[in-house]
Amino acid sequence: MAAVSCTQSVDVLVVGGGASGTAAGVQAARCGVNTLIVEETPWLGGMLTSAGVSAIDGNYRLRGGLFREFTDAVAQHYGGYENLKTGWVSHIQFEPKVGEQILEDLAAAEPRLKVVKGLRFVCAKKLSRGWEVGFESESGAKKTVRCKILIDGTELGDVAKACGVAYHIGFDPRSYTGEEMALEEGNDIVQDMTMVMTIKDYGPEADMTIARPEGYNERNYINSCKNPLNDPSISKGQPLWSPEMMLSYGLLPGGEMMINWPVEANDFYANIIEMSREQRDSVIAVAKQRTLGFLYFLQTSLGMKSLGLADEYPSEDGLALFPYYRESRRIEGEHLFTVDEARDRYSTNAYRTGVCVGDYPVDHHHYAYPDWASLPRLHFAPIPSFTLPLGSLVPLKVEDLIVAEKSISVTNLINGSTRLQPVVVEIGQTAGILAALSVQRGCAVREVDVRSVQKALLAAGAYLQPWLDLKPGEEGFEAIQRIGCTGILRGIGQNVGWANESWFRASDPLKWSDLHLDDYYPSAVLPSGCPATDPSCPSRPDREPSSDIVTKGAFADLLNSLGASVEVHDCCREKPLTRLQAAVMLDRSLNPFSRPVDFNGNLL
Repeated sequence: MAAVSCTQSVDVLVVGGGASGTAAGVQAARCGVNTLIVEETPWLGGMLTSAGVSAIDGNYRLRGGLFREFTDAVAQHYGGYENLKTGWVSHIQFEPKVGEQILEDLAAAEPRLKVVKGLRFVCAKKLSRGWEVGFESESGAKKTVRCKILIDGTELGDVAKACGVAYHIGFDPRSYTGEEMALEEGNDIVQDMTMVMTIKDYGPEADMTIARPEGYNERNYINSCKNPLNDPSISKGQPLWSPEMMLSYGLLPGGEMMINWPVEANDFYANIIEMSREQRDSVIAVAKQRTLGFLYFLQTSLGMKSLGLADEYPSEDGLALFPYYRESRRIEGEHLFTVDEARDRYSTNAYRTGVCVGDYPVDHHHYAYPDWASLPRLHFAPIPSFTLPLGSLVPLKVEDLIVAEKSISVTNLINGSTRLQPVVVEIGQTAGILAALSVQRGCAVREVDVRSVQKALLAAGAYLQPWLDLKPGEEGFEAIQRIGCTGILRGIGQNVGWANESWFRASDPLKWSDLHLDDYYPSAVLPSGCPATDPSCPSRPDREPSSDIVTKGAFADLLNSLGASVEVHDCCREKPLTRLQAAVMLDRSLNPFSRPVDFNGNLL
């Protein structure tokens, strides 16, 4: 472990080496600034590893940036992506200790990055430029680190609170978010947390039965799966799976089983966000007994005595290092991302500032809450895949601070989608780039232009818009990402069964009616007689009028009228143009992406 002195100074300090914090530290160091990650536990990775949620939810077809680096390394370890499809909850599953070692290797490969473990965050003091941050070891030794930019990578937003950032907890009122789905009045109810355990079958002759956990009540678990003890009178209306399906839910490549089972098992309700450390520890101890009680139920009531805790975590009790927190403080940031924006990305201009993508539904866990029936049913409410705006990471009124992990400026509702592992890793990578640019340019975080962050993300192979047409590295990928961030050509979002998708429609023929030029090129004149300029021109869903199809020559003429210099051979002038070809031509000849935007996507 690297030592920290009271006089140590770094460019970027990341408090919390979770999924976001690790990505932030690695990316900031790659950008060329001296970076320090301080993590309280022995492991990096947060919910990916330390909290045991080693089955990744979402973004299987949207793997980019550091998230893709991580999953590629996991796949390589197990011999390919197909070998990660061991459980039915996810296409990417792995043993937590394998994921942790991969993150350790990523961090160790960066000479400008140092990682210190075993230190608890205590306080933060604002300096004229940057912060002075206090830590304490378990033995009581106090350490101080000074930094130019501070990144909050904690699980519950503790740094943001200490720095004086305004924040929200629980359900937001509709008056604050404007969301159609929001409650009329807010409350402080958060999502259930889960003390995850990783178990294994030790063989038919083994008896791994643990001592009866404190406070054990069999009735807490009788409806966790189909079994003779099921009692419909106390059911919460959740579907019941067979015991075999329940255990194969999180089956890991090595044969172990992740137990993060939401059906009346080890989900646990407690709002510990504003509690002291001692109070939190006391509640977590109860959550652990709830999880151990589920294991005891499996071993005794269901006769699965050969199941026991796997030797997976460096913890005394064999459980994950801390709970899986689905909800945190949510800061007031430069932009508040809402579920309505996710449903209709063009309802505001914030899509132009996109830096992270996600495709998971709105997933809220509330069945462990005592009065769960009084809460809205938000389980997997469908939305298209979405892009998260950069302004969600930048707190209002507080300088030299970036907030990552689950504490960003989003509403309670859309947190059900932005909290998932892939998005949180992407948030961290974005935070690292933003911090590095702020340091290198000697400017405030909020003065770093959005486009420079997006350019750096594209250079790192990340997505800005969730188009499924092309993958990072494929020809045309960056062009449709950049043009997608202008809105001149727009994609479509859709729900297909379980999947949430967005498509640029790269191979479709370009139509004049596809072009949204007014914001960027108000002087643009489209040909007369096409549906974009003549509403009386007939249009049928099964056959578009030929006057609406854009040819290469006509599009070149349009671009040239706007100041470009594009040549098209005579033999190609009458050929139809695809949307991908149009994006590439527009991107290369006029580069509208270079036009700066503010945190709300308004053109500057």
